Amino acid sequence: MATCGHRLIHLPLITLPMITFRDFQSLIRNMYYEKDVERGVEATFLWLMEEIGELATAVRSGTKEELGAEFADVFAWLTTIANVKGIDLMDEIAKKYGNGCPGCGKFVCDCPDNVKI
Repeated sequence: MATCGHRLIHLPLITLPMITFRDFQSLIRNMYYEKDVERGVEATFLWLMEEIGELATAVRSGTKEELGAEFADVFAWLTTIANVKGIDLMDEIAKKYGNGCPGCGKFVCDCPDNVKI
């Protein structure tokens, strides 16, 4: 529900299912794995780069809706490459970031800005 002046406006509720990173990786694998393996990692990487270019354009001048769609596309293509290479993204994310920043070990990073982690 939102307000407009003093009137209440009833907005429809949209319920989206909760999905974990692991669920998403499985969803992408189930939908696209055969095509992805056939295409190969190199060609799939080129698709990822194209999507990153589209994301860059949306960051510069896109709407919030366009940004959201491009972030989702980049994540999907990155997940596709992980699937083809047999990488469990959740395991790798937990290993690298689950105990804090890989550089300083803190949950609020205080590494110098010129340090790449």
